[in-house]
Amino acid sequence: MNRPSFANVAPKLALSLTLGMVLLSTGACAHHPKLGEVKPVPTAPAAQLSAKVDADITHDPDNVLLLDLSNGGRVAIRMEPKWAPTHVERVKTLTRQGFYDGIIFHRVIEGFMAQTGDPTGTGAGGSKLPDLKAEFNTLPHVRGTVSMARTDQPDTANSQFFIVFYPHFALDHHYTNFGRVIAGMDIADAIVRGEPPSNPTKIIQASIASDHKPVPVIRTPMAAAKISVDQLNSSHSN
Repeated sequence: MNRPSFANVAPKLALSLTLGMVLLSTGACAHHPKLGEVKPVPTAPAAQLSAKVDADITHDPDNVLLLDLSNGGRVAIRMEPKWAPTHVERVKTLTRQGFYDGIIFHRVIEGFMAQTGDPTGTGAGGSKLPDLKAEFNTLPHVRGTVSMARTDQPDTANSQFFIVFYPHFALDHHYTNFGRVIAGMDIADAIVRGEPPSNPTKIIQASIASDHKPVPVIRTPMAAAKISVDQLNSSHSN
């Protein structure tokens, strides 16, 4: 299965940053259409979609994705079926299958986004489920947006998704925006950068809030060092 990294997914896409302009790499694909060649496929008229998301994790927990990361923190994502129903259902299905557990963030670019969802860790993999028909919508790619990665063809999203660090409105209408981080954005900010990172951040456990899966015990180097110091102090006091 050919699942290019996001470098191949967003050809010649100009992104406005506060400090200048960044062009995404075109990769090695034979054809890289300009943005105007990709036809938007909105899921609903703009008037029916709201960019507001409910930040209360206890509300509608069946549409809250929880990512427990190897950096010791948890990211909560509000998925919005009204924005992209089949993409939300796909992420929920894969999450409940345990598909995302152990997968790394394989492409993380400062000032842009963190991408995950590839079991091979290369950006070229996906799930065994069929690719999805695009559900591009009118929602902006703001900080905390969670959107599906794809190839240069619209209907190729499968399992990979990315978390946006800073607003990138050039992605609007061209990538399926299906949710937003509602808690733990500081944890997402701490995901190790690189393409791929030398010591990548990993999803230890992905779960749906309504399933009430226990938080995994995550031993970070800092936590391990603290335990060692505590044990040393305890041995001296005995």
